[in-house]
Amino acid sequence: MTTKSSSDLRPDLAAIAAHVDPDSRVLDIGCGDGDLMGVLEAEKGCDARGLELDAALVGRCVARGLSVVQGDANTDLANYPDKAFDYAILSQTLQTATRPDLMLDELLRVGRRAFVSFPNFAHWRTRTALLLGGRMPVTRALPVSWYATDNIHHVTVEDFRDLAKAKRAQIERAWFFADERAIGPFGANWRAEFAVFELSR
Repeated sequence: MTTKSSSDLRPDLAAIAAHVDPDSRVLDIGCGDGDLMGVLEAEKGCDARGLELDAALVGRCVARGLSVVQGDANTDLANYPDKAFDYAILSQTLQTATRPDLMLDELLRVGRRAFVSFPNFAHWRTRTALLLGGRMPVTRALPVSWYATDNIHHVTVEDFRDLAKAKRAQIERAWFFADERAIGPFGANWRAEFAVFELSR
């Protein structure tokens, strides 16, 4: 299978890839089909490892020659030593975690830095759909109905800032996206469909 380039990645993953230092040790949690890992190995010379719950996706990663194990991030991060990685990455998975607050603790324990991306439930389209339709919204950023979605926590940009502060995590940088484009930080809590934060402790 051909490895994607950074320009082919989803915008939040491209932002992460652009800011990972070369030759780093990286743990991609909920790595999916391994696109980000492939780019980090090919373009940055990183030692990338993955943790993925879905057995079929693990199989795809292994077929690509990526180092991925099947596991549940809610419990299995406890098996990794402190600061074993330069970066721990959690892309669009935080809202599916049983306890996002404890997940953030684990990210900052196993990684010297962490990248977290998530869909922003306070985006204006989501607000409008709920206000005018009176039902949990189905939008481009949240395309699955409430009864079938894996999203069990509805996090916003401001919620995440509050969580980082409560966990004494330093927000190093943040990126925001709407309509597949990067946008500025002004009004990000209602303008951004997705957000990416880089954190340290």
